[in-house]
Amino acid sequence: MKSFTGEVRIVGAGLLGTSIGLALTKQGIDVAISSKSTKSVDLAVGYGAGRAVREDDSPKLIVVCVPPQLTPQVVAEELIAFPEAIVTDVASVKAGILAELERLSAPVERYVGSHPMAGRERGGAIAGRADLFVGRPWVITPNVKSDDSGIKLVAALAEALESSVVTVSPKDHDRAVALVSHVPQLVSSLLAARLVDAKNDDVALAGQGLRDTTRIAASDPDLWVQILSANSAEVLQVLRSLSADLATVIGALDNLDSEKAIAQLRHALEAGNIGVEKIPGKHGTKHSTYAQIIVMIDYKPGELARLLTEVGEIGINLEELKLEHSPSAQIGLVELYVLPSAEAALIADLQKRGWRIA
Repeated sequence: MKSFTGEVRIVGAGLLGTSIGLALTKQGIDVAISSKSTKSVDLAVGYGAGRAVREDDSPKLIVVCVPPQLTPQVVAEELIAFPEAIVTDVASVKAGILAELERLSAPVERYVGSHPMAGRERGGAIAGRADLFVGRPWVITPNVKSDDSGIKLVAALAEALESSVVTVSPKDHDRAVALVSHVPQLVSSLLAARLVDAKNDDVALAGQGLRDTTRIAASDPDLWVQILSANSAEVLQVLRSLSADLATVIGALDNLDSEKAIAQLRHALEAGNIGVEKIPGKHGTKHSTYAQIIVMIDYKPGELARLLTEVGEIGINLEELKLEHSPSAQIGLVELYVLPSAEAALIADLQKRGWRIA
């Protein structure tokens, strides 16, 4: 982690602004929090994310953390109000913001767009976390006029927050996030919407698969209307491709007597297998396939901690862990993911210690 020095001004005291403030303040950096909402500033300051602004503030870096439709105007205002400062933002769409800044004749030499690929379903200052950005990509989208020193400063901010810096053009950024962020949000919400009129008994059968695919559907609708609207052109391209695949699957399911239909179904599922392999694994490494071991634990305090302690004593590293509750019994189902080469040994040792393997 590189050291970051200098006064930072954060405009917007929501989840991202507060989280940035918490992380920087923890490192002893002077952070001033600004927002049109006095209540939000008081909450963020009380939470330890920084201090209220002062008339003699002279920020080195300004981070604009406001909703996407407000970002261009606020960035332009900050560039004018603080002519010595570099200004960045955290909006999830970049090309449109840059175009609007150019239309406003803003001094974009001191503007360096950026987008931390981190967040939570909950918003607001109270949801802020100092470790929100640790290990997450922080995308920097400089424009052709961005000053080199400004680009380095924003990169230093990201590294101080323990993010991994990725630099792309604004247009490339918008195309990428449409695929990996914006459409997944929409698909998750549409799938979760199928549950609105579902019978409670049917929903009671839900397992981890449904929870995994609908988790992000709990996100703020107002924020996502802004994001999807701002990146509509790129989102539409992905949706049209998805729609074509969905139409093929529907047609295949409607004609299962045909060998072609079976082949189309298989192709759709196999394409998913191939696609998921492209998602980076831990620490940005190549995606790995892990062996899954499901351990049943009693529903009482300390059982999960005891299991993890004993896995450590056995000397096998856990690559991933998931916890699910049995719908019909007072037990928990712990999914342990390990390298395939370690699967047999871990199962044997856990069974020797009295653990029940599902």
